[in-house]
Amino acid sequence: MHIAMVAGEYPPLWGGLGSAAYNLCKFLTEMGHEISLITRKMNKKTVRPKIKNVEIFEVKWLYAPMFFTRSYGKNALKEIVKINSEKNIDVIHLHCPLISLNEKEIIHLKKNIAPVLTSLHGSWLGERDGILAAQKHNESAVWRNPNDLAILLTAKYFSKFERAAARASDICVANSVSTKNDFIERYLLGKTWDCEVIHWGVDEKLFSPLDHDSLDDQTRFKKIRRRYNAADNNALSGKYTTNTPLLLAVGRLAARKGFRFLLKSMPTVLRKFPQAKLVIIGRGKMHKILNKQAKKLGISDSVTIESGMDFRDLADCYKSADLVIYPSFYEGQGLIPLEAMASGTPVVTVNDGPLPEMVDKTVGSLYNVGDYNHLGLKILEELDNPENRKLKAKNGRKRILTMGTFTHKKTAESFNRLYEKILN
Repeated sequence: MHIAMVAGEYPPLWGGLGSAAYNLCKFLTEMGHEISLITRKMNKKTVRPKIKNVEIFEVKWLYAPMFFTRSYGKNALKEIVKINSEKNIDVIHLHCPLISLNEKEIIHLKKNIAPVLTSLHGSWLGERDGILAAQKHNESAVWRNPNDLAILLTAKYFSKFERAAARASDICVANSVSTKNDFIERYLLGKTWDCEVIHWGVDEKLFSPLDHDSLDDQTRFKKIRRRYNAADNNALSGKYTTNTPLLLAVGRLAARKGFRFLLKSMPTVLRKFPQAKLVIIGRGKMHKILNKQAKKLGISDSVTIESGMDFRDLADCYKSADLVIYPSFYEGQGLIPLEAMASGTPVVTVNDGPLPEMVDKTVGSLYNVGDYNHLGLKILEELDNPENRKLKAKNGRKRILTMGTFTHKKTAESFNRLYEKILN
């Protein structure tokens, strides 16, 4: 099968959408498919990872927040027509919302090229509401981030392209039940709307629990614990009864990810565990703001903020932490909790949106929306129960491996089934 995959984000842009598109391509080609990947053109020095039977086509785009999705969409459409003229395309797979096509354009693709399947990674209106919720909790001034400001000002305008994709595609695939319901409610799509739910998975081999029999694992584990001053004897022995718990938060340093909200919960934690350490890992422009807030709260010595790191080092941080905290105000799905669970680390996240679809009391804890005191209490609840946390670590890994939902291979198999469905 020849699949035209249209993804506005693709490695070396390793965001959630880029990672999902890359791994989907990888596993689809292992099933024997050929993929033409149409993405945004980057500078000449960019080196993209190569996958056998995946050919990458780069198209121009307007370098402007939000509006790039429309220019990229128009140029991607032209590229699809060109590719099809050289070799027939069997299925077109669009990844929204980073591409904007109107209903007429999608119908043109369906009639003249191939059936259209659209992945919904979340909605612009949902992103806007997440930013507003973050702003309500004093996360960051919106004007500091041009992308957030653009979403606030233009989300309603660009939502019409999401509505078009939802209505005109042969089939839509939401990345969570929450995203599917969000589209149904916002765009009045009705019960007959053809939309399935396929969660994106994670790399269960890269993100794996600490192997106590591996000298390399043990060495890297101890190095991380010492680096962040979370290295009492119990911690270095891999015991859950440590007095120097290591808390980890991962994600882009943007307002809606809720890191300032997380910092507000830390005084509660530190009163009971004064030697606890919080490490925040993410790319973005909020380092100064977060450090300033930590200082204001008097917790600077307990907080470290890291820029992004390569996947191997990040995987080591996951498996070395005692707890992963994910305080996001909005997600279409959210992969960080899954990466933590695959690594054998319990998760504390918000009881809202898609997060409860992945995390429950058997693998972590859920806190009430907008209540940082409750978040602090949930963190303490986990730290106070080391044996229970040990069981949750095992349950999280088991959930990734046995539910048949949360690995890249299972995700690709599910999409392959839908490709065959719309062709037949």
